[in-house]
Amino acid sequence: MNTTYLSGSGWATRPMTLEPALEGDLTCEIAVIGGGLGGMSAALRLAELGHDVVLVEADLCGWGASARNAGYVTGTVGSDPRILARFYPDRATGLFRFARNAVTHTEKLIADQDIDCGYRQTGIFSAAPTAARFRRVLATTKSGKRSTVAAAEQAGIPPAFHGGIHVHVGGVLNPAEFALGVRELVRGSSVRVFEQTPVHHVADNGDSVTITTPGGRIRAERAILTTNAFQNQLDIAPRRLSTPVWVTAVETEPVPPEALDAAGWTSRVPIVTTHLVMQSFRTTDRNTIVFSTRNLQTSRRPRADRMPEQSIVDDLVRGFRERFPTLGDVAPAQAWGGWIGMTPSNLAVAGQATPRVSYSLACNGHGLPQAPYLGTLLADFVGGEGMHDDLRTVWRESPRFAPGIVNPATVRLGWLADRLTDRLGR
Repeated sequence: MNTTYLSGSGWATRPMTLEPALEGDLTCEIAVIGGGLGGMSAALRLAELGHDVVLVEADLCGWGASARNAGYVTGTVGSDPRILARFYPDRATGLFRFARNAVTHTEKLIADQDIDCGYRQTGIFSAAPTAARFRRVLATTKSGKRSTVAAAEQAGIPPAFHGGIHVHVGGVLNPAEFALGVRELVRGSSVRVFEQTPVHHVADNGDSVTITTPGGRIRAERAILTTNAFQNQLDIAPRRLSTPVWVTAVETEPVPPEALDAAGWTSRVPIVTTHLVMQSFRTTDRNTIVFSTRNLQTSRRPRADRMPEQSIVDDLVRGFRERFPTLGDVAPAQAWGGWIGMTPSNLAVAGQATPRVSYSLACNGHGLPQAPYLGTLLADFVGGEGMHDDLRTVWRESPRFAPGIVNPATVRLGWLADRLTDRLGR
């Protein structure tokens, strides 16, 4: 069976109907730049508060990382708890609260707006890839209300994972159906939406903001940047805010339920590993398996039309075969990828690039709910509703960032360390 390589998302068909590109000049109260889950949520909330809002998107709203990720609705913070306790002792509690509230916000959005995206409240299983790591989990973690420590057989996951922690918060959904559902909410609101409208320049004039596009200009009182991995392509964005990282996903052909049971995955709980560069495995409503991450790629200037590379897909398939040896005959059906923006701390951040231009970046490869939640919180702040405690937790007073640890060398070293760990574990 041949694997189909996609330039877009494998989760859904790209919509054929686009909003018009910007032609000419216009004015508005608040302009939102970037139509992912963060930007769309910010625009929706601002419109709900009665503001005159314009949303501009370089391609199609919701069709970037928002539609291409693995679809995990997780309360993961994005950094090791020990690192948080060491370097962010005054914010660690708030960061965990922010992550949990992001899940609640996303679940409520799906329910209140009746977004048909196949959401399943399964929780997430954080799996130890070796017996030694599982012994450390047993020694340092206690089962509680929000999570349960369990061996592989007890948890209903394949024995190649040994065991881990089943976090009961959150679950999985079809991310493209969710993102396109939010897009329909935006299109049905008072927000003026312009797609196929890349932004070339943003200037804070002191009394207004000017946004320059190929077809015209927008003059706004204030602006919000939510361009994720493409943030650094705008001069006004804080330097080093985002490192673009390309993540590849692979989907198998349909797998019979009895084959999953025979593989030991009787619980069907989605799995993420505790590798330095995690691997993820989940089932879908199409009776397929989607696996992702493991092998990342970086770039200074990401190309929106990038295709998956065969060597990366082959490596992902090897990882799948190692963890699901009884499914060796299951073929990869399609592969796709998307850009995410990694912040230096691997944590969600928000702040002000200039007095009239705010920014947010929440998609750090640890689940999707923080993007719509942070977009909503930032909209409340920009819209005059004050600063929520969760926004204050991720707020940066200074737009200066230290160099991040994510680069081609560290990505490669992480992959090598993970493969060594796997080899020693076997």
